[in-house]
Amino acid sequence: MADGASAVLVQRRRRRQTAGPRTPGRVRGDRPLAVLAAVFTLAQLVLVRPVLGLGWDEIVYVSQVTSHHPAAFFSAPRSRGVSLLAAPVASWSSSVPLLRVYLALLSGLALYLALRAWRGLFPTRVLVVGGALFASLWMTLFYGPQAMPNYWVAIGALISVGCFLRLRAERPCARLLWGLAAGAALMAWMRPTDAVHVAAPLLVLALARRHWRALLVLAAGLAAGAVPWVIEAYVGYGGLAQRLAEASRIQGGLGWQIAVDDQLRSLGGRALCRPCTGSMPNPLVTLWWFALPVLAGLALVVAVRARRPAPTLVPLACATTAALPYLFMIGYAAPRFLQPAYALLALPVADALWHLVRTRGGAWRPVAATIVALCLAGHLAAQLAVLNGVVSRNTESRRDWDRTAAALHRLGVRAPCLLTGHEAIPIGYYTGCSSGATSGNNENITVTDILRSARRIPVAHLAPAGGTPPRYARSWPVHRISDLDVRVAPRP
Repeated sequence: MADGASAVLVQRRRRRQTAGPRTPGRVRGDRPLAVLAAVFTLAQLVLVRPVLGLGWDEIVYVSQVTSHHPAAFFSAPRSRGVSLLAAPVASWSSSVPLLRVYLALLSGLALYLALRAWRGLFPTRVLVVGGALFASLWMTLFYGPQAMPNYWVAIGALISVGCFLRLRAERPCARLLWGLAAGAALMAWMRPTDAVHVAAPLLVLALARRHWRALLVLAAGLAAGAVPWVIEAYVGYGGLAQRLAEASRIQGGLGWQIAVDDQLRSLGGRALCRPCTGSMPNPLVTLWWFALPVLAGLALVVAVRARRPAPTLVPLACATTAALPYLFMIGYAAPRFLQPAYALLALPVADALWHLVRTRGGAWRPVAATIVALCLAGHLAAQLAVLNGVVSRNTESRRDWDRTAAALHRLGVRAPCLLTGHEAIPIGYYTGCSSGATSGNNENITVTDILRSARRIPVAHLAPAGGTPPRYARSWPVHRISDLDVRVAPRP
């Protein structure tokens, strides 16, 4: 009887060891990650301000799921993931501060879960520093509480790559397989093409090493996330190839185009650099960008010497394939495009920095630690300075849209109504109107439809002051609102 009880106890102990119980050490290892996520969430709420109005792209995504505003035109490159992410709040409330708080909390929780996916691949100190490096970038802080896709592609990339590496290093378990599938689905849900770019090295590695289970789970996750986008391609565009071609046209034609200098210019705080002209930002703002490849190379050397190359080499490969299209295949830039690459680079770079400050060598160690600390402090100061300028400019531009909307209301342009012309999408949202364009990337209406609408509802055309209006609006009475000429269609 005693022998049987002993055997049962031994079997239970083995099961607990295989399942990886949450020992006090593991709990303590999670606490720094939780603190980092909490600080990141608080920083978003303090620095970005929940009262910041919705931006142009946010309006397109949020208007798809709200009943308070007409849906804006949804172009071919976009995916419905962001709309569904915002739906739990936007579907019943028009409160922007509430949406901002919800997204900030969600983005902080997501960062915590993404870093946890890397436990065992890097020490906790590396995960904390890497997470802080990514979270302190101005574009991460700015877009974390916004209804935009790129941050969430970055989170999905961290989760999928971390779970993939752990599947190779540990015994496969359901938790890691679900994590791999969820990370891949999240990426594809937000931006299917970006998901393919990030996952390409993982697919190749799984195929080469014959990790069939990881390969199938990764492919299933990508497919599950991309299903709505593919279905919409066949329903609304005539097929997947046609939608990809339309998306390429809207983005200026994908092909060999060097956008490295455009990305550098955008680091100074330009949310969208199209066309990307003007001078380069202060070198203190862009220095970190040039340090990234150097530190990534050092991280790879350190990993190879320590005979653990995979946790460094694989995220570097995924970061490279994620960044290449935005550096060499598109004719404009936005800092948020490279967020997945920055997230994947952050952990190897943090490993390299820890190697520098922990290198044995007498007097060199405190000197290296001081230099690294000063560089990181300067980098943080530069990021916060850029963020402050970005928030101020965007706050003012969105207040301009709100003031224009109030002036349109005084002219009698109230919902239901239709706006066309310059910035019709954002001003239309703030006014409560539908928006229409007869040409360009957001073409969704004809002149006949506009004139027909003018017989039923208020219709107005917006143009920069002194600009030439389209033929259908030339006879309409013109009003000056700020720097816009607003022509309001006469009511029958």
